[in-house]
Amino acid sequence: MSHADLTVLILLFVACQRLAELWLARRNARWALRRGAIETGAAHYPLFVLLHAGFLLSLGLEIALKRGTTSLSIPFLIIFALAQALRIWCIATLGRYWNVRIFVIPGSSSVATGPYRFLRHPNYLAVTLELVSLPLVFHAYVTATLFSVLNYGLLRHRIAVEERALAATCDYDDRMSRRLRGFFWGRAH
Repeated sequence: MSHADLTVLILLFVACQRLAELWLARRNARWALRRGAIETGAAHYPLFVLLHAGFLLSLGLEIALKRGTTSLSIPFLIIFALAQALRIWCIATLGRYWNVRIFVIPGSSSVATGPYRFLRHPNYLAVTLELVSLPLVFHAYVTATLFSVLNYGLLRHRIAVEERALAATCDYDDRMSRRLRGFFWGRAH
């Protein structure tokens, strides 16, 4: 398989994965709303859509401009694969509660199993690792830097919104108080 073929395959994989996640999120949203879920932070959701669409476009453009002149970085490909595994673990652990939007069902218990035993927001760690490692697989330093900075800003806001919503509607603070907060997962109430 040529470098160009592998590049296209990886980008198609990520694009298809994002589309599948949107389908799953819609299905889970309908399920949550039937159970009285409250959506919070809807205003910033379109920014995440733009971030991820822009990321794929930027990455494709930066790779195309390089015209396959650089080899793939295997260490960053491994990090990307590990981030994928973490993302899948998060989705599997949350089950019907997983979503790309913030839906909280009042009175529900927060999930403290799987990767959530260790971190408050492991899915956001997976996304952060993806946005850094995937461009670096292709030596796309501009995309890695730009979208890591944009993601950081959006996640700081989103995590604060999500933690407030969870604390107000379920047992989140009590169950998650001993979980690691990470480099930007701290409470911003």
